[in-house]
Amino acid sequence: MSLPAFARRCDHVQPFLVMELVKKAAALEEDGHPVIHMSIGEPDFTAPEPVLRALHRATDAGRTQYSDAAGLSALRRAIAADYRRRYQVEIDPQRVLVTAGASGALTLACAALVNPGDGVLMSDPGYPCNRHFVAAFDGVAQTVPTGPAERFQLSPELVDAHWRGNTRGVLISTPSNPTGTSMTTEALASIIGNVRARGGFTIVDEIYIGLSYGHEPVSALSLADDIVVANSFSKYFHMTGWRLGWLVVPPGAMPVFEKLAQNLYICPSVLAQQAALACFEPESMAVFAQRRDAFEERRNYLVPALREIGFEIPVEPDGAFYVYADISRFSDDSTRFANEVLEQTYVSIVPGADFGNSDARRYVRISYANSLENLKTAVQRLGEFVATRKAA
Repeated sequence: MSLPAFARRCDHVQPFLVMELVKKAAALEEDGHPVIHMSIGEPDFTAPEPVLRALHRATDAGRTQYSDAAGLSALRRAIAADYRRRYQVEIDPQRVLVTAGASGALTLACAALVNPGDGVLMSDPGYPCNRHFVAAFDGVAQTVPTGPAERFQLSPELVDAHWRGNTRGVLISTPSNPTGTSMTTEALASIIGNVRARGGFTIVDEIYIGLSYGHEPVSALSLADDIVVANSFSKYFHMTGWRLGWLVVPPGAMPVFEKLAQNLYICPSVLAQQAALACFEPESMAVFAQRRDAFEERRNYLVPALREIGFEIPVEPDGAFYVYADISRFSDDSTRFANEVLEQTYVSIVPGADFGNSDARRYVRISYANSLENLKTAVQRLGEFVATRKAA
């Protein structure tokens, strides 16, 4: 049997390496090894009881028919109210479009904004799927090398220096995966203004904004209303497998986004939407706040603990649940290092190669979306492992 000729765009999409490591870790676990997962970006917490109760009520009542492509009106209103309550931003609910996860949100954003050959600036290192959302619509991901001096984020100067004739816009993630670092409000405002002056678009991925530490998070929507902002119920709300997210689009843009949503996936899961309404109840919000504090406690333990055993962490993470650690004193190849760590210590971490090319061989991403007890055990194993190694 011969396969059909696949579209050329498939050649520009690389496998998501973290998922390959997760499969390897799962196989070790099935063989009885005590694997500690510090690789995949998934909270160890799950949806709280009010959300589960809301799901059961929806299924019992048979509320399973299609919603509007833009999502349930009640959920769009609840999302807009949450922006007002937590970020002091007034958002018209008619600008909110509920999606099948943040991946669905960013896919829609690129479908609406990216023409074939259009370049989109984004940081390197960065979330690998962002490159592929752009490539899916025959755009060009223009990755910009960033380092500790820029907190691994785009800066206004970098945007100016890397803007090309085919550049159409920027895609910013703050806080960032894999680095856990946030962009300053001043830098973000400057980039938005510069891109606007060039006639381009700005997409801001804020899926980790609720998991910010040491500062009050500021949504990009407080800076401009002519941008596209993506968010999700996966990270702060701990509903990863429910596949639910949203976009906030500029005034007047909803008809374009909605017709794309109608044709690409009809509507997001209605059961997930019914359940997500309970996320905004006081009981649920209290749980989420406590869990955010738990993530901060884990970060406050893990960063100094890793430094003590020899990992270099050039930038203190202030969001999400990741540490981007320099392992160059132990190895000149972070992919080999991550595999050796998994095979010899049963701790699963991710090499920098998954997130771009900029110094990828010297960095690993370590997730603290695991219990404090497991983090302490992992640090002990890692400490014993690196104590036997010499600088490359």
